[in-house]
Amino acid sequence: MSKRDYYEILGVSKDASKEEIKKAYRKLARKYHPDVNKEEDAADKFKEAKEAYEVLGNEQKRAQYDQFGHAGPQGQGFGGGFGAEDFGGFGDIFDMFFGGGRRRDPNAPRQGADLQYTMTLDFEEAIFGKETDIEIPKEEECNTCHGSGAKPGTSPKTCSHCNGTGQLNMEQNTPFGRVVNKRVCHYCQGSGKIIEDKCDTCGGAGKVRKRKKIHVNIPAGIDEGQQIRVSGQGEPGVNGGPAGDLYVVIQIRPHDFYQREGDHIFCEMPITFTQAALGDEIEIPTVHGRVKLKVPSGTQTGKTFRLKGKGAPNVRGYGHGDQHVKIRVITPTNLSERQKELLREFNDISGNHPADENEESFFQRVKKAFKGD
Repeated sequence: MSKRDYYEILGVSKDASKEEIKKAYRKLARKYHPDVNKEEDAADKFKEAKEAYEVLGNEQKRAQYDQFGHAGPQGQGFGGGFGAEDFGGFGDIFDMFFGGGRRRDPNAPRQGADLQYTMTLDFEEAIFGKETDIEIPKEEECNTCHGSGAKPGTSPKTCSHCNGTGQLNMEQNTPFGRVVNKRVCHYCQGSGKIIEDKCDTCGGAGKVRKRKKIHVNIPAGIDEGQQIRVSGQGEPGVNGGPAGDLYVVIQIRPHDFYQREGDHIFCEMPITFTQAALGDEIEIPTVHGRVKLKVPSGTQTGKTFRLKGKGAPNVRGYGHGDQHVKIRVITPTNLSERQKELLREFNDISGNHPADENEESFFQRVKKAFKGD
């Protein structure tokens, strides 16, 4: 089944800006994140959006995608190319004629797998950061056998089938003649060792799955979808290799009053008809505390004011964003008879149409338009 176009997945045009792509991904991530959406296909849609953003959100990968599509450069795709082992029995022929040394030594040290943990933060926690402990399920060395997989008092023995190499020589008839190639020994699974008396705790694996508590420092200003790398806290390495890393992916709960775009915070502030007409000094809540804002007389709905430096701190330490306050004028309801009387008087004085001291009234412009017919 062919993969969907990444631009189509995010719902953006091919000339969309980086900020538009990020905004579209954040919207989909909030909608389909498995912690929020319990629909059957939500997890698949979340992964699909994440894959699209990982490509389109990276300038180099996006350029390659625009040129080569899902195939990627050299036909490798964006999830890694095919190895020789993907071609069944022909893999060893490719090894023989095109380098031979590409097959990994099964006994060589290998880094452990990376782990991913999704952490959901409140709006303010993302703004100011926090230190916290998380618990993750991960494999650790068995304390009973100390990683050997054998019962205490015994030890693994060298595999007699591969003589400890972890590989078996296999002969295969090909159109090019008889070829001798190497396969992972299926008796010892490539370890070169056979465990006759397996550890009762780990069943011979040498590892047990536990829940481990890890301390994580969340930096101030972290944003939706960003990751924190905790070095060496992934799965343990193989054959003495280093452990993988833990990646903490951040999700942020929506706020009732604030919205955030990058380092900037946006909000809507309601004011009364009288405040808008006469002007007033009002208090605006910000994440840094309340501040006073002078609203000039004649302020209209939709007017936006900027509170410099009252946004989110930059996660890399480059100052703060701003808070943008959009004014919404509330039309009064449930008026008393006296209030209605005063408004009627005001309406008569105003000439029964909206007055604007600075520019031609809307109604005057409408009249001119009709005269031009």
